[in-house]
Amino acid sequence: MKYIIAILRMLAFAVICILVIIPQSLILAITKKRFAYILPHFWHKAVCIIFGVKVKLSGKIYTENQTIYIGNHISYLDIPAIASVLTYGSFVAKKDVSSWPVFGFLATLQQTAFISRSAKDAKKESNNIDSMLAAGKNLIIFPEGTSTDGTVVKPFKSSLFQIALTDQRKDLYIQPFSVKVLTTNGVAPTTQEQRDIYSWHLNMDTELHAHLWNFACNKETVLNLTFHEPIKASDHNDRKTLAKLCHEAVSNGV
Repeated sequence: MKYIIAILRMLAFAVICILVIIPQSLILAITKKRFAYILPHFWHKAVCIIFGVKVKLSGKIYTENQTIYIGNHISYLDIPAIASVLTYGSFVAKKDVSSWPVFGFLATLQQTAFISRSAKDAKKESNNIDSMLAAGKNLIIFPEGTSTDGTVVKPFKSSLFQIALTDQRKDLYIQPFSVKVLTTNGVAPTTQEQRDIYSWHLNMDTELHAHLWNFACNKETVLNLTFHEPIKASDHNDRKTLAKLCHEAVSNGV
């Protein structure tokens, strides 16, 4: 029975991907402003429904000023979970994500900013992110630089916080958030096997498509997504201080 449910889920996922590609491509050809985030927002909501990802929201999402949302990263499934409750925001992802089958193209439709670890690309990518901030876009960043199984929050890369510390961004805010798996199949995950039903991290040798299939064979996963108090970036002049403040807030929520 679980395989039938998984097949139906994958078929439904394929259908909504096909349905969103053309209209979203046309929208992006016309505008990349707030209106261009609405269709992806509903797509992410549909993905969560299809795969049984339920998000419990704690705290309040800060929307009064331009914001960079900073949080921990457990799985590629974090993306639809976060975007299902946060409408206006572009993710910042590793450059290799852009080459992933299906997911890379969908990320482009979400106006994702791709960054690499290559020094030769650093300036160009920094300019791209600066341009997005200059255009008034909100960003969603996972500053651990990788994903974990959800038991710890790795140190944040402070270099990513430098983009918030410019004289032109006196009204920019940073809001930390925490992603935590509460239950999968009705049980709080306590073993590595249980945690890895949802998590997809560096220490796993499972390919993405295989992990998604395995996840589709399971029942409901409940996440707690906690948004902490926002921090005004201009109140600080040191990226390491900002990184530490955000890391403490995110860790306390995990």
